Amino acid sequence: MNTIVRLAFGFFLVMTLAAQAADTAPDALVKSTVDEVLSAIKQTKDQRALVDLAEKKVVSHFDFKQMTQLAVGRSWSQATAAQQEALERAFRTLLVRTYTAALSQSSGQAKVEVKPSPPSSGGTETVVRTLVNEPGRKPFSIDYRMKNGAGGWKVYDVVVENLSLVTNYRGSFQSEISRSGIDGLIKAIESKNQKEG
Repeated sequence: MNTIVRLAFGFFLVMTLAAQAADTAPDALVKSTVDEVLSAIKQTKDQRALVDLAEKKVVSHFDFKQMTQLAVGRSWSQATAAQQEALERAFRTLLVRTYTAALSQSSGQAKVEVKPSPPSSGGTETVVRTLVNEPGRKPFSIDYRMKNGAGGWKVYDVVVENLSLVTNYRGSFQSEISRSGIDGLIKAIESKNQKEG
């Protein structure tokens, strides 16, 4: 499985677990939902069905604003409110389409070992570490960076084999902003979404 597929697979797992009860401990949340995630993958490989599943059940529990802000980096503060909204909407679509495409490549036979990790001293942030084993493939780690706020635990980054989903996009986003500004980045992401949609 290549890196982007692993990132996407991890993103799907995180989004599903983020949709569960807000008062559940983050590591317990991961552990209790893995079977449900793998069951969904086994039931369908259809990208449209997986996108619909994500939109209906889990997207509202994911902190796309913080993810987009982290991915855009220092240029975020230079964007207008309208540009920030457009960036968040486009990036959200890109992430959902990327992971659903990756899911269609998964066998659904993966087993995920959750490693307990307590929240930070303030209790507002944590990293839940897991190890994914899928038959015929080398095991890989997925770390979920989560923050606890008014809406409960929300995921703001996924790190697969030490590669952050947010950081993975930051370099290309900065290059596009340098070339054609914030509006150019919005157009580039939207164009990619149309090609993959």
